[in-house]
Amino acid sequence: MLYLTIDILGTIAFAISGVLVAMEKRLDLFGVLIIAFVTAIGGGTLRDLLIGNTPVGWMHDLTYVITIFISVVFAIIFVNKLKYLRKSLFLFDTIGIGLYTMVGVEKGLEAQLLPIMCVFLGTMTACFGGVIRDILCNEIPVIFRKEIYATACILGALSYFLIVQLPVKEEFAYIAGILIVIILRLLAVKFKISLPSIYKKI
Repeated sequence: MLYLTIDILGTIAFAISGVLVAMEKRLDLFGVLIIAFVTAIGGGTLRDLLIGNTPVGWMHDLTYVITIFISVVFAIIFVNKLKYLRKSLFLFDTIGIGLYTMVGVEKGLEAQLLPIMCVFLGTMTACFGGVIRDILCNEIPVIFRKEIYATACILGALSYFLIVQLPVKEEFAYIAGILIVIILRLLAVKFKISLPSIYKKI
């Protein structure tokens, strides 16, 4: 139940972030819907294809499609209430990567992959919907900039495997992994922490 709840919450967060980007680019209704859809299910689709889980998850369960549609309608109706579009986008995107990182880790564990592969799978699940969204909207994906983005996902997923070794419930480790991703991303932006540049200043 916890896994399903987190998966749905991640779908909502990413669908809304997709709507915000699409509306900022002033796409039409169909464009907004497509961007929301690929943002919400892009990373999960790639993940399922890599582990041979086909047809992919959202094709088995209409819950995800319905959730995306409802999220799109909600975001369009209340977009004017979101006074700071960039801040809203950042918040929903950050929540999305936190939730989806652990969804990907869980899928990796179900597929009996090594922990390090589960970390990669979690990071991919969290990041690649946003990558597809940004490419379609003619933006350089955040993951390819020097911001702490994928790094937060990796550290959150690694933290899960460390915490789960302690005498605590697995649910606690799961939620802790999500919170670590979100907190690291928030702190990195607040304090302007980024990966070192490989380019010399001219």
